[in-house]
Amino acid sequence: MDIGLAGARILVTGGGSNVGRGIVHGFAREGARVAICDIDGEQAERVRGEALEIGAAEAIVVAEDLTAEGAGERAVGRAVDSWGGIDVLVNSAGWSAGEFFAKDTDRAVWQKTIEINLFTAIACTQAALTPMREAGSGAIVFISSDAAFGEIRQGIYGSTKAGLIAIARTVAKEHGRQGIRSNVVCPGLVLPESEAAVGTSSLWAVGRDNVFNAKQIESLEKGIPLRRLTTADDVADAVVFVSSERVARQITGQVLSVSGGYSMP
Repeated sequence: MDIGLAGARILVTGGGSNVGRGIVHGFAREGARVAICDIDGEQAERVRGEALEIGAAEAIVVAEDLTAEGAGERAVGRAVDSWGGIDVLVNSAGWSAGEFFAKDTDRAVWQKTIEINLFTAIACTQAALTPMREAGSGAIVFISSDAAFGEIRQGIYGSTKAGLIAIARTVAKEHGRQGIRSNVVCPGLVLPESEAAVGTSSLWAVGRDNVFNAKQIESLEKGIPLRRLTTADDVADAVVFVSSERVARQITGQVLSVSGGYSMP
């Protein structure tokens, strides 16, 4: 089915690893033009090559630390300068360091989590709104998490992801009149499909078993109605769907959990 994204101008933040990489692949399969923004330029270049092989009309790398001053504007500006505008922004950049809330007292860790998960999305979204308003159309997708609804050892991380939901719905209400849609996709746990799926700056770079071991995964699967973990492709399919004006033109301000039913917001 043609969902109208061939040649669309897409910016994916955190596009170098795991979920972000899967999202880049999803748009590439639709023949879109994709800007891959990631702090790890080398990994982003690898994903660029993959995107072109899959079918992206064009792919460029935007190597930026989005927590730096003005980085959001520069990332959006690169897409606009390259293609004359931006049709879709996917705020996928994220980071986590799970700890029980009573023990999670390192303020530097809080600030890093908030800067990466929340402020990067704020900056990129504010930068993207101007060209989208001028065009009278656009789609913004925020990658939140099931942790936004409250999960063990995810208090600080989950609060940043809950914040994304509030921002997304505010943008949907304030800018719908200008043709801009804003939605949220909440993935369940997504394990990297291979070592090549993550870069050195990814939270998964320490090794998959050091983030989630087999016993933890088995326990998690028992609580999922569909009894299977989410893949990066699962998330990508949902993101691509809500990004399409053709098939999702009346969908805005919504939260879609892609978790096998683990959460049902």
